[in-house]
Amino acid sequence: MKNRKRAGFGKQLAELHRWNAWLVVVLAASGLILSWGAARGWLGEGRVWIKQLHIYIGLITGIVLVLYAPLLKRHLKQLRGRSGQRGNLAFVVFLLLGWLASGVVLWQLRHLPPRWATNALVVHDLLTWVGLPYAAYHSITRMRWAKKPARRAVRTDDGAEAAGESDTKRPYAGGLHPAASPQPWMTRRQFIRSAVGVALAAAVLPSFFRWMGGSLSLTSGTGNIAADETDANRMLPAPQPLPDSANVIGGGAKGSFRLYTVTPLPHFDSDTWRFTIDGLVDKPATWTWEQFLAIKRKVQVSDFHCVTGWSVYGNTWEGIPLAKLLEAAGVQASAQYVKFYSGDGEYTDALSLEQARMKDVLVAVLHDGKPIHRDYGGPVRLIVPGMYAYKSVKWLDRIELIDRPHIGYWEERGYDNDAWVKA
Repeated sequence: MKNRKRAGFGKQLAELHRWNAWLVVVLAASGLILSWGAARGWLGEGRVWIKQLHIYIGLITGIVLVLYAPLLKRHLKQLRGRSGQRGNLAFVVFLLLGWLASGVVLWQLRHLPPRWATNALVVHDLLTWVGLPYAAYHSITRMRWAKKPARRAVRTDDGAEAAGESDTKRPYAGGLHPAASPQPWMTRRQFIRSAVGVALAAAVLPSFFRWMGGSLSLTSGTGNIAADETDANRMLPAPQPLPDSANVIGGGAKGSFRLYTVTPLPHFDSDTWRFTIDGLVDKPATWTWEQFLAIKRKVQVSDFHCVTGWSVYGNTWEGIPLAKLLEAAGVQASAQYVKFYSGDGEYTDALSLEQARMKDVLVAVLHDGKPIHRDYGGPVRLIVPGMYAYKSVKWLDRIELIDRPHIGYWEERGYDNDAWVKA
């Protein structure tokens, strides 16, 4: 009876381990796709389905943990004296609980302050950088071909003492005493573990350190999107910042912008670039780059929040208040909504007329005193601080006043039209 119970317990652990392994594989695959900026365009609304799959699988992982909880005490008892296996178990449970807790915060970010989501995303990413290589290492080194004890990858030329023997010769049937087999300084399994560990470290560490640098910028004030890298746009002359913009009154953006686009990155030239406001207005207008730069601008400091969980704080933006552009154009009585067009030729979004007239909605040309880099929406982008960033259209080059609601690019693909950030 006792042996039967132990066999049943072992089967339960094996089933939970198998389920957990497959769940982690699906979570890893879906999570990597969601974090791949270039995939956003060709996935379309499929990205929303993958996000929902990722959430549901994460919740199922939580159920597996709940089912495992009653078995934990007995499992630890069986591992008494096996510090390595106990450590592995503790680490895996820690990873799963951390992923689950931070994932729930990201799932419910609309109901929580942005700082919660920002910190949860850092934790979620950090656990992924550590957990996925560890899972790969664990899986490869636990394969049957890696555990055959009779195979040796590295041998020495000189003899090594056999365990418990001091003579270099051992007796065998027949009475002869050949030299004892030399003992390897590294077994096949140890060699494979070392090789797999080195390979994973070489593959993962460079990207990990780049990610770490971006994450640490949340406190170091290095999140300027107009970095010193070469800008693919050719916009001359460069906009001259106002004093508050040049002095970066926000103190410098804190955080790291992540690059998302639904099309190949466009590029623009000041000779051909045009900005238009039209539709239900009394005075439609089109500006060249130099004419656009001549419009009076203002400076504001605001935070920038993405619906995927990351934020950049204390941005110093300089640009034209959208309300001023609408006032100058003369909005007709029939206009109810403002539609925004991206210069990529694909992306659009909209605000109600009341939302568009909010005092902090800005048509920006400078960030922290520098032109906005092409990769982050320059030369001109919309900034709507009170809403998630999918409303802040990049590469903005046209504004149209319309009399009916417009469903934006991501709203068509499952995003909520209510994009307000919880204060």
